[in-house]
Amino acid sequence: MFKNHPIGLYTLALTNTCERFGHYTMLAVFTLFLQVKFGLTASYTATILGVFLGVVYFTPLLGGIIADKWWGYRKTIKIGIFIMFSGYFLLAFCIKFLSQDVLYVVFLALLTISIGIGFFKGNLQVLVGNLYDASEQQNQRDNAFSIYYMALNIGTLFAPTVAEKITNFVLVKSGLFYNAKIPALTHQFLDGTIDIQGKAELIKLAAMQQIGITDLTSFSRFYISKLSESYDYVFWMACLIHIALMLIYLFFRKTYEPVDCHPQQLIFNSEKKTEVLPTQQQIKERIIALIQVYFIVIFFWMSFDQNWLTLTFFARDYTAQLVTGLNRIEFDVISLSLIALAIYSLFGIFQCKGKRVKWVPVGILMVSITLIFIKYYCIPPAIKIYPELFQQFNPFFVIALTPVFVYLFCYLAKKKKEPSAPCKIGIGMMIASLGYIILAIGSVGLATPIELKSLGGVSNQLVSPNWLIVTYLTLTAAELLLSPIGISLVSKIAPPQYKGMMMGGWFVSTAIGGYLVSLIGYLWNNMQLWKVWGILVICCLISALYTFSIMKRLEKISK
Repeated sequence: MFKNHPIGLYTLALTNTCERFGHYTMLAVFTLFLQVKFGLTASYTATILGVFLGVVYFTPLLGGIIADKWWGYRKTIKIGIFIMFSGYFLLAFCIKFLSQDVLYVVFLALLTISIGIGFFKGNLQVLVGNLYDASEQQNQRDNAFSIYYMALNIGTLFAPTVAEKITNFVLVKSGLFYNAKIPALTHQFLDGTIDIQGKAELIKLAAMQQIGITDLTSFSRFYISKLSESYDYVFWMACLIHIALMLIYLFFRKTYEPVDCHPQQLIFNSEKKTEVLPTQQQIKERIIALIQVYFIVIFFWMSFDQNWLTLTFFARDYTAQLVTGLNRIEFDVISLSLIALAIYSLFGIFQCKGKRVKWVPVGILMVSITLIFIKYYCIPPAIKIYPELFQQFNPFFVIALTPVFVYLFCYLAKKKKEPSAPCKIGIGMMIASLGYIILAIGSVGLATPIELKSLGGVSNQLVSPNWLIVTYLTLTAAELLLSPIGISLVSKIAPPQYKGMMMGGWFVSTAIGGYLVSLIGYLWNNMQLWKVWGILVICCLISALYTFSIMKRLEKISK
């Protein structure tokens, strides 16, 4: 899996790992932050998140055009890193010190972050694709993007835990503990909209804190202030990681410099090597094919990015907040890391040829299993879980399942039975629909969010965390069939002079899907939950059917 790849792949992958760690550390608490600090409704929060996700993934089109026409890839990426740093700095510094209640500061910070990501993300993936333009590297392209995708999810895996640890540290230091009901109840109390039942619940929860404040007004303001402050420190972490990101990108630049040239130079090099460049008609066909792929993945990202909105709401309001037994391992990031290490060492045993060499992965496997057992018995019998922790399951499953998928497709390729990239995308959309079918089953009989308002928005009927975990497992399997494969397909068939723009087009489809996340958020309050998930099931199935209807045409162009 890791053999015969250029060193530049690992430099670019590590760069993206750091960027994703910072981004998802911020995103892990972002919707919670909006509702805590500003008391926003689910619909308003959904609008802000949807617009942000839309702009974040639309700007790579702009960044790609700029790189194609003027600056080239490396310079555009470097400027993007600096702009991202500025955006996170604005979010952390200005919200904490310059403005306590003005929401436009958040909007300005989000816009700055979006522009930085637009300059950075798509062009970085173009550099990865350029590493594999040589004929001897072409068959490694899909594998390379799987490794690249796995690496960025290593950063994503640790982001929720870091966010939770920072949040919890600040609260405990202030004599407080987190309870999902308190933020909504405190805002209702301060707004004068709380009912008798909600006020009684708030009095009980306030008495359990370790600060000795009995006045509800003072307690509500203090709790909101400290919880908001804890989220500010999370934003500072996202800001600081971009310093390390810039150092890695600049220090190891020699590993990717050979493919870091202006797009016009790529065309000149192809002509010099007497390679056959696509005709105008072929360019038109490729662009049309890519637009069809973009349309397909819109509905996947609409479903997948619910992770940051309705799935977070479901984790906070409908999922058990205490776990026991084997479930404790699932919420310990060290245990998850050891499990992933054990999986990779197991694959290493089968891939090693020499008997002596095999002892290395065998030893790693034994040590990993031993540490997992030790860690299991060191975890308290019951642990409290925070809603942001559920966001670690997607990156964990990406890391754990990547070698499984790579091995599976390598095996099928040897048998000449590997499905084409368009076929993988269609299968991925079907699997995504299965993920929301599972969650719909687990949501049957649950009250609507509007019915829970008097209880602080949290249901008395809490379901097992395993419903969400299995949903994340299924969505991740779909993601691995769709996202890295789709990115690889774009880098393969995009015309040389439009590579940056075409990779930006991939993110435009992600942007549209991200904005459509908010449409599901608008349905959250009044619609039964199983119906909300059912809408996503239908969208994914329609997209899958469309993929299979145009599959032969896509396969012909991608050959």
